[in-house]
Amino acid sequence: MPAPLVDTHCHLNFPRYDQDRDAVLQRAQAVGVEQIIVPAIDLPGCAEALQLAEAQPGIYAAVGIHPNSSRSFDASSIERLRELASHEKVVAIGEIGLDYHWDKSPKAKQVCALEQQLELAAELALPVIIHNREASADVIEILSDWATTVEPSLPGRLGVLHSFSASADIAARATELGFYLGFSGPLTFKKAHELREIARETPLKKLLVETDAPFLSPAPFRGKRNEPAWVCHINAALAELRGLPPDQMARQTTDNAETLFALSQSGKAC
Repeated sequence: MPAPLVDTHCHLNFPRYDQDRDAVLQRAQAVGVEQIIVPAIDLPGCAEALQLAEAQPGIYAAVGIHPNSSRSFDASSIERLRELASHEKVVAIGEIGLDYHWDKSPKAKQVCALEQQLELAAELALPVIIHNREASADVIEILSDWATTVEPSLPGRLGVLHSFSASADIAARATELGFYLGFSGPLTFKKAHELREIARETPLKKLLVETDAPFLSPAPFRGKRNEPAWVCHINAALAELRGLPPDQMARQTTDNAETLFALSQSGKAC
């Protein structure tokens, strides 16, 4: 049997899985993916993620509003997130953050939504799942300020910078603050030399694997819809970089995920 794996970021609620979601879960289980975290990007997505989590013991949800969905963010959004986060299968606030690549929400609105959701995470003692696209300076500044006030309520488990793609300096600053780094398909891309060096230097106890499915399929499947079973390719790439057997890397990243998200030790994806 393969060592258990956790896909710490998979948008399994997206319509692209509507026709074969059960088969996707079966393929994940076959390669040892026992737990999957489904992060929301908006309020309807929160409900969808929770519906999946309720139906499968090894699926967990994160509730939050993505920066590209933040244009209509207001006080009622926080109240609704607070209600949703009370569910026993919610393990994080996310996917939240900043995205300066797309022009779907004003920067000031994105910052406001991020800061208020960080405050909610501190209030509820839940880690955060951080999205960062072309906004590293602002993201790390906001997280640095937040980390100084929240550590007592979330010792050692502040959150993760998901699908990490920033610089080595940002990686070092984030892990020094106590954040984990999530690595996804780009780690396997031929030209991702800097990213592989960051993964090689990140403390073992701060590494997570994820697919970000249906996006960012690893090298063997580029151009195809991603799925949680393929997280094993991310794990294998990390293992090779660190000179470890894949099963040992799987145990490490699974331990890291269970620590950060306080996951059940016995859950199965399907």
